[in-house]
Amino acid sequence: MTAPEQAVLAALAVPLVGAALIALSGRTPMLRETVTLATALLLLGCVLTLLPAVQAGERPAVALFELLPGLEIAMRVEPLGMLFALIASGLWIVNSLYSIGYMRGNQERQQTRFYVCFALALAATMGIALSANLFTLFLFYEMLTLVTYPLVTHHGTEKARQGGRVYLGLLLGTSTVFLLPALVFIWHLAGTTDFRPGGILEGRLGHGELAALLALTVYGLGKAALMPFHRWLPAAMVAPTPVSALLHAVAVVKAGVFSVVKVIVYIFGLDNLASAGIDGAADWLVAVAGFTILAASVVALGADNLKRRLAYSTVSQLAYVVIAAALLAPLSVIGAVLHIAAHACGKITLFFAAGSIYTAAHKTEVSQLDGIGRRMPWTMGAFAIGALSMIGLPPAAGFVSKWYMLSGAMAAQHWLAVAVIVVSTLLNAGYFLPIVYRAFFVAPAPDLHGHAHGEAPLPMVIALTLTAAATVLLFFLPDVPLALARQMLAGG
Repeated sequence: MTAPEQAVLAALAVPLVGAALIALSGRTPMLRETVTLATALLLLGCVLTLLPAVQAGERPAVALFELLPGLEIAMRVEPLGMLFALIASGLWIVNSLYSIGYMRGNQERQQTRFYVCFALALAATMGIALSANLFTLFLFYEMLTLVTYPLVTHHGTEKARQGGRVYLGLLLGTSTVFLLPALVFIWHLAGTTDFRPGGILEGRLGHGELAALLALTVYGLGKAALMPFHRWLPAAMVAPTPVSALLHAVAVVKAGVFSVVKVIVYIFGLDNLASAGIDGAADWLVAVAGFTILAASVVALGADNLKRRLAYSTVSQLAYVVIAAALLAPLSVIGAVLHIAAHACGKITLFFAAGSIYTAAHKTEVSQLDGIGRRMPWTMGAFAIGALSMIGLPPAAGFVSKWYMLSGAMAAQHWLAVAVIVVSTLLNAGYFLPIVYRAFFVAPAPDLHGHAHGEAPLPMVIALTLTAAATVLLFFLPDVPLALARQMLAGG
C-alpha cells in the first residue's frame, strides 16, 4: 500500500481514534481538550499529505469491501473531494479552539459528549469527501446526520428536542425517500455508482427521465437546504454556537452542496446533461435555487435574531452553489467549487462572532448591537470581513466565487441566473451592512444588566481572527481551490 493510500485510511481512522481518546479523558478537561486539538492537527496533517499527489494527477484509492457486484465501500481522492477534506480538517482546528473558549465561558454541560460527537462528525465528513462512489457517500452521509443529532439537542430543553426532531426528520426523510431510490436506480442503470469523470449515465436515459432522476438525487441531498426542504437548518439553531458553525461551515451543509456538485459532475456528467437537451432540467434547478436564494434573503432581511439571520443567509448562500452547478458552464462550476471554500471561511467567522457576542455581552438580537463594535472591536471587525464575503465584495473570498458564477451565467446567457445573483447581492448587503453600521457607528445603549464590555475569552477571539484572515487570504491567494476546480473539470 502506497503512502497516499495509507493517508486515506488515516484520514478516516484519526478522528475515530480521537473520539475514543476524548471519551476516555473526559474526567480531565485539560487533557480532553488537548486530545481534541491534537486529533484535529493530526487529521489536517493526513489530508495535507494527499494534496501533492492529487495535484500531480494521482488519485489515491482504497477498496474496503464489496457488498454486491458494482456496489462497494471504497475511497478515492479526486480534486473536489480533496478540497472539501482540506476545508473540513482545517476548520476543525479553529472550531475546536473556539469551542474550548465557548464551552468553558458559558459553563456548558456534557462537554465530553460534545467533543466526542464533533470528532465522529469529522470522521463522517472525511468519509463523504473521500468516497469513491455514491453508495459509500450515502452511508457516510447518513452517519453524519446521526452523529450530529446529539449536538443539535445538546441543551436538552424541549425547544432543543423539537429542533432535533425537525433536523433528524427532514434529513433522514429526504435521503431515504429520494436519495436511496435514486441510488438504487443509478446502480440498476449503470451497474455501478462510481464517481467517474464525465459521469456514468451517458446515453442511458431520455430527457424527461434524466431530469426526473436529477430532481430525485438533488432533493435527496437535503443537507443542501433547497426549499422547501430547508427548515431543518434554522431549527438546528437551538444548538450551541460551535455546533452552528459546524453545521453551517465545516461539515453538514458543505456535505450537502459538495454532494450536489459531485453527482452533477461525476454521476450525471456536465456534457451529458448539456448534450441530452437537458435545458428543461437545468432551468427547473436554476429556478428552484434562484427562488431559494431570494426567498431566504428576504426572510433574513426581516430577522432580528442574529443566529436566525445567519441561518437564512446560509440557506441562500448554499443555493448559490447549486445554481452555479446547474448552469453547467465551466466558469460557473468553478464558481460553485470556490464558493464552497469562500462560504466556509466567511460563515464560520460570522457564527464565531455571534457566539462571542453572546458569551461576552449576552446579546442575541440585531437590535441590541448598537455600539458593540466599540466594546468588541476584534469580534465585530471579523464579522465585517465575513459579511463582505457573503455580500461578495473585495477584499474577501466571496468576491472571487461570485465573479466566476456571474461570468459563467453571462457566458451561458442565462439572464435569470444573472438577475438572481445581482438582486440577491443587494439583499445580502441589506441584511449585513446594517449590523456593521449599528456596531461601529451607533451610540451604545445603556447596559442595564451590567455585563462585561470586553471581548470574549481569548481562544474564541483567536479563532475568529484566524478565520477572518483566511477569508481575506482566499481573496488574494485562491490558487489551490482554483487549481483543484480546474483539475476536476479537466477530467479529474
